[in-house]
Amino acid sequence: MSTLTADDLRARVADLLAAHPPASTERLEFLRARFDAGLAWVHYPAGLGGLDAPRELQNVVEAELAKAGAPDNNPRRIGIGLGMAAPTILRFGTEEQKKRYLRPLWTGEEVWCQLFSEPGAGSDLAALGTRAVQDGDSWVVNGQKVWTSVAHIARFAILVTRSNPDVPKHQGMTYFICDMTDPGVEVRPLRQLTGEAEFNEVFLSGVRIPDANRLGAVGEGWKVAQTTLMNERVAIGGNAIPREGGLIGMVSKTWRDRPELRTPELHDRLLKLWVEAEAARLAGTRLRQQLAVGAPGPEGSAMKLAFANLQQALTGLEIELSGEDGLRYDDWTLRRPEKVDMLGRGPGYRYLRAKGNSIEGGTSEVLRNIISERVLGLPSEPRVDKDVAWKDLPR
Repeated sequence: MSTLTADDLRARVADLLAAHPPASTERLEFLRARFDAGLAWVHYPAGLGGLDAPRELQNVVEAELAKAGAPDNNPRRIGIGLGMAAPTILRFGTEEQKKRYLRPLWTGEEVWCQLFSEPGAGSDLAALGTRAVQDGDSWVVNGQKVWTSVAHIARFAILVTRSNPDVPKHQGMTYFICDMTDPGVEVRPLRQLTGEAEFNEVFLSGVRIPDANRLGAVGEGWKVAQTTLMNERVAIGGNAIPREGGLIGMVSKTWRDRPELRTPELHDRLLKLWVEAEAARLAGTRLRQQLAVGAPGPEGSAMKLAFANLQQALTGLEIELSGEDGLRYDDWTLRRPEKVDMLGRGPGYRYLRAKGNSIEGGTSEVLRNIISERVLGLPSEPRVDKDVAWKDLPR
């Protein structure tokens, strides 16, 4: 870890802005220069967009760049790359993989998606059956993935496969980087409750993946996937927001603006949810402080669980507070959005979209198991398939 201070970071930002003034520098050129200056994610290694600096100093960089009107990398559009693919590549990737993928991932030149869930392996991810068979210096992959966000615009995917069906399910998995433009990759839209096709199903038919695109050792895909999943839950539930930021702010504004809709019962619910939202916000701050000195652990599961519960309760309250307006739906057109726009749509959209919060990134039921076993230390659930070869499991 470097000994850089906040003043050192401010000086580096000033140098970047002097060499690449945001007002006269093309957006992508500025983002590339920022990455090369080590100001993309300061806690990453030097040469990979970072400076080996403490993670909390990233806030100094962001504040200075915001004051200067510098462009960002549209993080909501590339959230899977930033929050899931990048930490996994950093931990398990080769030096060649890190240098090839991290820069265009961070600048947004290459969008990433996540090929994990399958029709028969969602909550029980280790039951997945997408097969990867080694053929010389490459692997031939066949199978189907589902609920894949932004697959329709993604250039690359993080992919976990079944490479050995003759061992227990957690042992026979291998993890790859998949080029979504390769022959045999087919992306189909999945229209959801909101009317959009934000998610996709992805069919892999004879897709050849070079062994050089493998992350981690053969058969250790579950270990690699755990890094991805832990980071995913932090990315979903642990975002930094101000007090009354996000949905609680919108619901509170509706309460203040529409006094004719108020009832004592709704008042009690709003106060309860306001306190829960503030507690979750402060817990998220503590979680990010823990991340500053280590990798994410099972605590991220608690944040993601709290996030899902809050989102669903708040959107339900907003519908009731909106009166007749809450019964109207703004747009049911089939679209394939590049990002989820919870705050930019109407209350009906938010209510429906929030139903997915308790499924994506780990179901609430699975997260409760993780919390009980890995945080509270309670006994594990009986697992009768623990020592059974994957090929012998009932389906």
